[in-house]
Amino acid sequence: MTSNDNTNPDDVGSAAEASEADTRDDAEPDAVEQPAEEPAETSTRPVRRTRKWIVPVAAVMVVLAAASAAGWLYFFQYRVDEETDADASRVALDAAKDGTVALLSYAPETLDDDFTTAKSQLTGDFLNYYTDFTEKVVAPAAKQKSVKTEATVAQAAMSEITPDSAVALLFVNQATTSKENPDGAFASSSIKVGLTKVDGKWLISSFDPV
Repeated sequence: MTSNDNTNPDDVGSAAEASEADTRDDAEPDAVEQPAEEPAETSTRPVRRTRKWIVPVAAVMVVLAAASAAGWLYFFQYRVDEETDADASRVALDAAKDGTVALLSYAPETLDDDFTTAKSQLTGDFLNYYTDFTEKVVAPAAKQKSVKTEATVAQAAMSEITPDSAVALLFVNQATTSKENPDGAFASSSIKVGLTKVDGKWLISSFDPV
């Protein structure tokens, strides 16, 4: 019992150091074997490839969006501008002037032809109104009193225009003779003429003094 208690401290230290060394030796191989993070690099490759694909796909989407925008601008802006440019305005204004002259000009001896010519330049409810008014009021008075009128357009301008409708402002002079007034009467008036495009032709759809 006594010999066991007399253990040399140096022996204990040496044993402890040896045990520690063994522990380090056992642990070091595991520490050495841990990283090579090659799998991590491999796992990033699909991400990089995906990013490489995202760029061209995004570019294609931009091109398609630009093409769609260009198509929208052409059909809803450029074509509208094309159909309401100076030439289109001139055609509509000529229709307003010619129709107004036809509406306000007639003679007893050519009454039916005059009314037919005027009606060919009208449309919609206004055509119905004009037909009824001329048959019931204008024709009887013109025949009975030999009323003859002749209209001329002194000034004209477009107020607004779209591809299918327009408004023109006209300043009109009208000379009228009759049995009661063979020397004639002269009148001037301003008229707002509404136009509607029907089968590619501008027709008068409203006629209002202003």
